[in-house]
Amino acid sequence: MKRYVQSARIMHPVMALAVLLLVLTACGSKSGSLAGNNGNAAAPSGSSGQLEQVKQSGVLRVGTEGTYAPFTYHDASGKLTGFDVDIAQEVAKRLGAKAEFIETQWDGMLAGLDAARFDTVFNEVSIREDRKQKYDFSDPYIVSKAVLIVRQDNQDIRKLADLKGKKSGQSLTSNLRDIAEKNGAEIVAVDGFNQAIDLLTSRRIDATINDNLSYLDAKKQRPDLPLKVVAETENASQSAALFKKGSTELVKAVNQALADMKSDGTYLKISKAYFNQDVSK
Repeated sequence: MKRYVQSARIMHPVMALAVLLLVLTACGSKSGSLAGNNGNAAAPSGSSGQLEQVKQSGVLRVGTEGTYAPFTYHDASGKLTGFDVDIAQEVAKRLGAKAEFIETQWDGMLAGLDAARFDTVFNEVSIREDRKQKYDFSDPYIVSKAVLIVRQDNQDIRKLADLKGKKSGQSLTSNLRDIAEKNGAEIVAVDGFNQAIDLLTSRRIDATINDNLSYLDAKKQRPDLPLKVVAETENASQSAALFKKGSTELVKAVNQALADMKSDGTYLKISKAYFNQDVSK
C-alpha cells in the first residue's frame, strides 16, 4: 500500500503536465481558427461583417477595367473617370467611405471578386441568370438596348428586317452579330464599336447593330456624326454592381445609396454628363 501511494505521488505531476499540454493545444487551435495567414485576426465574415468592415476601414474596394469608355477609362491627363467610376464614388461616399479602384482586365474581374481582391465591381456588368447563381447584384442602374444605326441619308433601312442583303459591321463574337445575321445581313467583321462607326460613315457598310449607350456617347463626343438610330431591339439589358454571394447587408446599403441618388437628382446629373439623358430606364 505504501509503495502504491509513493507511485501515485510520482505520477501525479506527469498527469498534470499532460492535461496542461492538452489545454494549451486546444487553445492554440481555437486561436488559429480566428487568425489569418499572417496570424492577425481575420476580417469579419458574413454579409453584415462585410458592410461593417467597409464602414470601419472607410474604404470601398471597387473592381473595374479602366479601359472601357465611357463607363470606366482614363482621360487625357491619365485620371480614371467614367460613368461607372462616378457612380461608384458617389455610392461609397454615401456609405461613409471612399472608393478605392482596383483595375483589372475583364477576364480576371470575376476571379478577383472571388478572391476578395475587391468588395464589388462597377463595370456595366449585365445581370444574367447564370451570374445570379453565383453572385449578388445591386438594383440595376443602367438599362440599354441594342440599336440599329445607319447613315443620316439612308432611306432604305428603317427596321431590322430591312437588313436583308445589306452589309452590317459586327464583332464576330458578339450576340449583336447573331441579331444582324438572323435578319439576313451580310456580316462584315469589325474590331469593336469605333471601327463599325468609321466603316459606316465612310460608306463601306450599310449599318451596324450596337449598344445604345455607346452610340449616345459617340454622338455626345462627335455631334456632327452623320448617323441616326432607326430601330432598337425589344429586350433591354440591365447592368448593376456585382458582389460575392451572401453580401446581403452591403448590397442593401448600396441599393439605398442608388435610390437616394435617383431621388435627389445626383444620378440624373451624372447620367446627363455622359449620355445627355437618364440611362436608368
